[in-house]
Amino acid sequence: MTLGVGDSAPDFTLEGSPEGKYSRAQVLGRPLVLAFYPEDHSPVCSIQLRAYSDGMEEFSQLSALVWGISPQDVRSHKGFAERYGINFPLLSDLDKEVARSYDVLGPLGFYRRSVFVINRFGIITYCHRTTAGLTYKATSTLLEAVREAEAHV
Repeated sequence: MTLGVGDSAPDFTLEGSPEGKYSRAQVLGRPLVLAFYPEDHSPVCSIQLRAYSDGMEEFSQLSALVWGISPQDVRSHKGFAERYGINFPLLSDLDKEVARSYDVLGPLGFYRRSVFVINRFGIITYCHRTTAGLTYKATSTLLEAVREAEAHV
């Protein structure tokens, strides 16, 4: 059974950059956008995460947090964020356990570019998984998903 809209978002705790531990349970009470992406420094990931960074003021106005998750280590995330001006936390899922729990691994074990909006109660209200990692959901789509999630609470 694939995790989707209406399901409780699996909890997790991961190390991230800025340095620290990030837990989904710690942010209950606020909407959370989880952007699973395949790799730091890759062309599409760089464009995607910079676009989300550009929208951080609007996410903040909705009290929404944005976290990126990929299988690289915290050191790689730090360099990636600094190089591309990414201004939200990037979390390290080295063993891909979080990716498994959100069902975002492709058949060969690679991350599929995916995004989830989780409402303040920990329920998934929007999810999108790609089969080919060359496209991503626009910031405006995610902002609208956060607005809808908060309008139906």
